[in-house]
Amino acid sequence: MSGSVRTEPLHGETPLLAPSGSYSVVVLLRGYAEPLGAGDAVRADGTVTLVLPRGWASDSSRRSTPSADGGTKTALEEAVRGPILVDTGGPWARDALLESLATQGVAPGDVTLVVGTHGHSDHIGNLGLFPEAALLVSHDFCLPGGLYLPHGLCETQPLRLGSGLQVWATPGHGGQRDVSVVVEGTSLGTVVVAGDVFERLGDEDSWQALSEDPVAQQRSRERILSVADVVVPGHGAPFRVVREAAKSSEDQICEGKEVA
Repeated sequence: MSGSVRTEPLHGETPLLAPSGSYSVVVLLRGYAEPLGAGDAVRADGTVTLVLPRGWASDSSRRSTPSADGGTKTALEEAVRGPILVDTGGPWARDALLESLATQGVAPGDVTLVVGTHGHSDHIGNLGLFPEAALLVSHDFCLPGGLYLPHGLCETQPLRLGSGLQVWATPGHGGQRDVSVVVEGTSLGTVVVAGDVFERLGDEDSWQALSEDPVAQQRSRERILSVADVVVPGHGAPFRVVREAAKSSEDQICEGKEVA
């Protein structure tokens, strides 16, 4: 039985750190969007999130470059054996990104996959820091050196990268090829790194003006809210999703409510 969904701040998690048996989620840089003075000028940068495989430790002797020899599926499996970066922020955030990675014991050469949720400069402005990583930017998947591989990602078919780790097609904000990363089974439940499908908590009255396809984005938002326990938005703090089951007629009668 369906019920209502609400969102609320996620308290006590700064920065967000959500470990799991397979992958842990760490928000490295929190995105922001700040209006400046008169007119429509906005100073902004996108959120950067790190997804770490369980038990990973920096060890260059174990570092291997994903290969196309076994096809796309094998290349994706190899790409998620090391640290995964979801978005990179803008080029002006280069030093802050490197410092935040270092605090997690990750060097740029350790990163094996970078997922760009969409092609805006404040989300993929530091791709050049990771020439040895596989790249999944929007729906384009390529290996180091620019070898592009086909895949079947679409709204009805996610890319399953590992146990409890998926990439979803979530179109709308930047057009038809936006993606989100879904990490299941963390200490906070299912965490969805959503890019700009959600700008921030409480963006209900503003996201449409920034959307290339509001109809598709509304569909993506509803889909994410149906599964997420925590959403990492593109320009704000992570927030919690609370789903409340609809009350049955019997429950309402017991509470003294009149049922039509």
